[in-house]
Amino acid sequence: MKAGAVLTVALLLSSQAAFAAGTADKDPLIGLNAGQQVQDVYFKNGAIRMDGDLYLPDGFDKNKKYAAIIVTHPGGGVKEQTAGLYAKKLASEGFVTLAFDASHQGDSGGEPRFLENPTERVEDIRSGVDYLSSLAFVSQDRIGALGICAGGGYTINAAMTEHRIKAVGTVSAVDIGLTTRKGWNGDVPVSEQLKLLDSVAKQRTAEANGAEPLYVNYVPQPDANTPRDLREAYEYYRTPRGQHPNSTNQMLFTSIDKMTAFSAFDQMGELLTQPLLLIAGSDAGSLWQSKQAYELANSKKELFVVKGATHMTLYDQPEHVDQAVKKLAPFFKQNI
Repeated sequence: MKAGAVLTVALLLSSQAAFAAGTADKDPLIGLNAGQQVQDVYFKNGAIRMDGDLYLPDGFDKNKKYAAIIVTHPGGGVKEQTAGLYAKKLASEGFVTLAFDASHQGDSGGEPRFLENPTERVEDIRSGVDYLSSLAFVSQDRIGALGICAGGGYTINAAMTEHRIKAVGTVSAVDIGLTTRKGWNGDVPVSEQLKLLDSVAKQRTAEANGAEPLYVNYVPQPDANTPRDLREAYEYYRTPRGQHPNSTNQMLFTSIDKMTAFSAFDQMGELLTQPLLLIAGSDAGSLWQSKQAYELANSKKELFVVKGATHMTLYDQPEHVDQAVKKLAPFFKQNI
């Protein structure tokens, strides 16, 4: 398989702990409202130490009980980017919110680095719920979950079996397994999927015999044939618009077999019982995935389409993010 094809497929993925007070300088892309606090926290996913940012609402009182929301970032992202932005905005609505780095990525532990393992990503969410449940100021029966892009698929999948999550929201939801298999537009033939898996098999054998790990880019340099969403992904992740030093644009190539085997939406018609709010852009190439999730869900559900928004403008552009938050805040207030 040509290197460019590999890169293109990789891109298509798109006990209570002590904590110290943070500052607005910690997350320069996010900023904080006057009186708002963000704190460095950690929790465990098995043997992996997970690093998170805990956003507290204005006028936070540790003696009160708050509803909480765990926010899961996209594939290739980190907590300081769009996940942190949504966490900050929802904290302003009165929630305790947790944005965290996935295992093997960002400030979280886990070897090998830059592994995208869907099974672990789902377990990250469960472990984050464990952490929130341990906080004296969080109501254990009032926890919701929000996921962005691949984080949306992971969040839906986690909620099917994690019934401490009482409501599920997604923004620009993507099933990373479906996208790895079918591509951004859902039209990659099975023959190309099999070629990619052959490449992964050869690389695993090479590494088993001493070769260096192979890393691919989440976001290659766009060209004239690059879809709009993926050009905007480059603008977000690889320019000052949304770039963060912990989001290194690297993925371990041998992640792909694990991603191919994963189906975020499988069994959601039977197992997802919680209220579901899907938010997507009218001009997003990924809209078909939110529509698919909506059709599969049998719980209380809503698909809210933001007119004029693309997949990536819902990450950070105020006119679209604010519309999403105006739907998410009352949804979570009503359901957790």
